[in-house]
Amino acid sequence: MGTDTAAQQIVLSSSVTQYFNQLIPAIKDAESGGRGQQLLQSLAQYSNDREAEIESLCNVNHQGFVSSVTQLQEVRDGSFAPMAAVLGLNGSIQSSAETLAQQKKAHVESRAVRQNINDANQALRDCLEVLRLANRVHDLLGKKSHYSALRALDELQNVHLLEIHQYKIAELIQKSVPATKKLVADAVMADLNTWLFRIRETSQFLGEVAFYHTEQRRTRQKDRAERSLPLSNFKLNSAVESVADEDQEFDILNNEDVQVDFTPLFECMHIHDALGQTEKFKVDYASTRRQQKDLLMPTSITLIDSEGASLSELLEGIAGFAIIEKATMTKAPNLRSLADVDELWNSMCQTAIALISNALHEVTNAELLLKIKGVVALFIQTLSSWGYPAGSLDGFLLILFDKYAELLKKRFSDDFQEIVSTDDYMPMPIHKADEYDKVVNVSWYTPEKAREELQYGPDEPDIRNFLNQFYFFSDDHFQHPKVIDDTLKSSLDELLCQKVCQSLVDRLGTQYLGQIVQILINLEHFEFACQELEQLLVAARSSASAGGAIALRATEEFRSSKKTAEKRIFELVNSKIDDLIGTAEYDWTATTFESEPSNYMQTLTRYLSNIMNTVLLGLPTEIKELIYFDALSHAATMILSLPLSTGVKAISPQGLSALAKDVQYLTEFVDTLDNPILKENLDELQQTVALMQTDNSDEFYDVSTRNKKYGRVDAINGPVLLEKLMHSVQSPAKNDKFATLSSRFGKKA
Repeated sequence: MGTDTAAQQIVLSSSVTQYFNQLIPAIKDAESGGRGQQLLQSLAQYSNDREAEIESLCNVNHQGFVSSVTQLQEVRDGSFAPMAAVLGLNGSIQSSAETLAQQKKAHVESRAVRQNINDANQALRDCLEVLRLANRVHDLLGKKSHYSALRALDELQNVHLLEIHQYKIAELIQKSVPATKKLVADAVMADLNTWLFRIRETSQFLGEVAFYHTEQRRTRQKDRAERSLPLSNFKLNSAVESVADEDQEFDILNNEDVQVDFTPLFECMHIHDALGQTEKFKVDYASTRRQQKDLLMPTSITLIDSEGASLSELLEGIAGFAIIEKATMTKAPNLRSLADVDELWNSMCQTAIALISNALHEVTNAELLLKIKGVVALFIQTLSSWGYPAGSLDGFLLILFDKYAELLKKRFSDDFQEIVSTDDYMPMPIHKADEYDKVVNVSWYTPEKAREELQYGPDEPDIRNFLNQFYFFSDDHFQHPKVIDDTLKSSLDELLCQKVCQSLVDRLGTQYLGQIVQILINLEHFEFACQELEQLLVAARSSASAGGAIALRATEEFRSSKKTAEKRIFELVNSKIDDLIGTAEYDWTATTFESEPSNYMQTLTRYLSNIMNTVLLGLPTEIKELIYFDALSHAATMILSLPLSTGVKAISPQGLSALAKDVQYLTEFVDTLDNPILKENLDELQQTVALMQTDNSDEFYDVSTRNKKYGRVDAINGPVLLEKLMHSVQSPAKNDKFATLSSRFGKKA
């Protein structure tokens, strides 16, 4: 670019900024190109040209310019008057402006005051609203609207206090919020404690209603079992029973008798959750329930009060408490855990067991203990329906059963001992049909027809009732039926062996035959009763017991004692026979014949006949025949011992005739008994007398003849008697005859 062009562009710039923007680059270009001097010359030339042009223009328009200047001066002079007016007006305006400024300033200040007043008024309204809300919190607390109070307090803290945070009152109220929250927590806890107190007071009645409902379920289940036999295999609280009874809906916690409202508990939980104190509330609630549990349990109870009120109140209270716990766990699972509830349950069960155990010594009646068991069983069944375990209580029922069994055994033993002490061991006279039926109903006596006298004595206790009472314990609820089976068997054995059998055996020492006979009849009856009992035990035992037959030790004990009684009868009969035969007064050397049997023989046969038709009448035929057999055998032996006595040195034919007449009389008596076996007992006696009466005694020494005619005669006693007879009717021939045979028996001349 040329320097002239550059100079022209610089001069023609429309603004100062553009001028400098053109000038500086042009100078830089000129300097860098060595054209700086040329640029200055171009600018100077341009300046000179402009001045010449201006001068030319001025020369042409000079007159018009002068005229214009003149006019301008005139105009300027004419403007001084308006200017003065304007200045005056300006002064007036400035004066007015100062007044206006003062007024405006006052107005502004007034507006500021008004704004301050408005701000203060709004602040006062905001503070009053906060105070109103604060008072409303306390009003809601007074109305028991705890959750609404907590919400109002939360709104106050998080909304309204933020609006007045710049004021001192906000700080004061903010500081009071924790205390107010504590008031809410304390108030709701106070209501909860009131609710818990009412619940504790209601627990017993709640338990009573629950027991009644369980009783109703028992009744319905029994009715169903009677209508349908398969249902009898299912117990209360079984799945089948629950399904069958589901149409009988009953809310234990909400019915016409009891209404339990959990609202206070839920409200307390919700408020503590809102306060962030859930864990603390759980701990406090658990502690309170433990304290209530302790207050619920008495220090002692009695089991002998009227209708078992003390025990019922205890178990009903525990049941109500436990039902509330289980319902709480269901409705508020986060509040009560299963471990907490089970801990309280186990504690209450152990305490109840200890209380009942400590009072058991008061109970001396089996029926009362059975009622106690019924209450405990009802308690177990009621709480089992709520899912509580009953292991410890089932174990305690075993303790009650042991006590029950001991009481039954003691009562049975005492009753029998009383019977023994007052019994005369004679047949029981029965004169009326109802008396007969009463006896038959409690015994296993089954005669073909009724008799005027039953042949067993009144010393038989009601054993079947004893057995039934044992199984009464398994009614309703008892998880150990095999224990009943085993205990009943051992108890029966113990009682029958030690109390019944031994008592009868101890009385065998009496000298009265009628009593011994009655004892034998009783022993036989008890033996039969034991066999029947074995069948009853098999039929009554539970399915948990092993199968097969049941053998009572008492059966063999009575059988063995029967033999002892039989031996005792033999002893007494034989002793009487000994006494009667001991009165025999044979004159072995008599010279005259007796025309009648001896008095002792007539008395002996009369005695045997009488006892068989009176005292021994009630005995079985086989035992009577055995007694007859033994008595006749013993009588024959004792009669035979009379001539064998060492005091008898000689026997005359007249003395032998008296013995033979007595033996014949005894034989005729035995013939009237119409029992050929009994006659065998007299064979030796008859053959011995026949031998002594024979004219040919040598037949005895002939083996073949002796076996036919004198086979039952003792080989030693025969010669002894013959020798005595020979001495009494001695002849020379016979003396010589026996003298020749004496060497056969080792005799010396």
